[in-house]
Formats: sequence, structure tokens, C-alpha cells
Amino acid sequence: MTASKDAFRRFQEELAALDNKHEQLPSKASGGTKMDQAKSEFLALQKRHKLTVADVVAFFPEEEGIAYLQQLISANEAKSSRVKKR
Repeated sequence: MTASKDAFRRFQEELAALDNKHEQLPSKASGGTKMDQAKSEFLALQKRHKLTVADVVAFFPEEEGIAYLQQLISANEAKSSRVKKR
């Protein structure tokens, strides 16, 4: 299932609105807290627009999408190697 261009446009607008909101917030929060909040807001947008990982990766330039996928794969491999050692 591929999302329409209109869905991508709305998704991009909502991400931009979140970015603007974060720029206006005071920078008292720690980096981890900001990252956790950004991740949860991003996942909420992803769920609202019913986007798959492939849709989100395809939305960004090819090099960034590939780097993101490689990061997901390496994180998954690191988790699975830790579990096997037990």
C-alpha cells in the first residue's frame, strides 16, 4: 500500500509544525527527553497517516533512506546478538 502524494504533503506539513513548535520551546529539557518526545510525535504521525517504514524511507532522499535502513538493521542485529549470548 502506497500513500498518496497528498498524504505525504500533509505529513510533511505536520512535521514542519512540530519542528517549529520545538524551536519555540526553551531548551531546558535534556537531549534524551527531546529525542523521546520527537520520536513519539513522529510515530503518532506515522500511525495517523498509516505509513509503513518503506513509505517514510521513500519520502526522504535516497541516501538518507538507505542510511536509515542500515541503522535499523544494525540496531536489530545488535539486539539479536545480545539475546543469543544469554
